[in-house]
Amino acid sequence: MAKGYWIGRVDVHDPDGYKAYVEQNGAVFNKYGAKFLVRGGKYESKEGTARSRNVVLEFKDYETALACYNSPEYARLVAIRNPHSEADILVVEGYDGPQP
Repeated sequence: MAKGYWIGRVDVHDPDGYKAYVEQNGAVFNKYGAKFLVRGGKYESKEGTARSRNVVLEFKDYETALACYNSPEYARLVAIRNPHSEADILVVEGYDGPQP
C-alpha cells in the first residue's frame, strides 16, 4: 500500500504568531502517525515560485493523510496558522510501482 504525504510550502509573515501553530501541531501529527521528512531546512528554488518554508510529512497511507488534514483537530490549527502565514498544502498518494 502506497504511503500518503503532505507537501507544504509556507510563507510566514508573523513568526511570533506562527509559533502557536508549531507548538501545537505535534499532538495532531502524532495522533495520525505522521513523520516529518522535511521541516524547513536549506533549499534552492530551481523552477516556479518558491515560498520561504517547505515541509513534507509522511503518513502510513493516503487515507490517513487526508483524515489528518480533514480532522477537527487540524482545522483548529489551520485557524491558528492562517493569520500569520500563507500556505500551499498538497495531500498526495505515494508511488509503489516500478522504478526506472
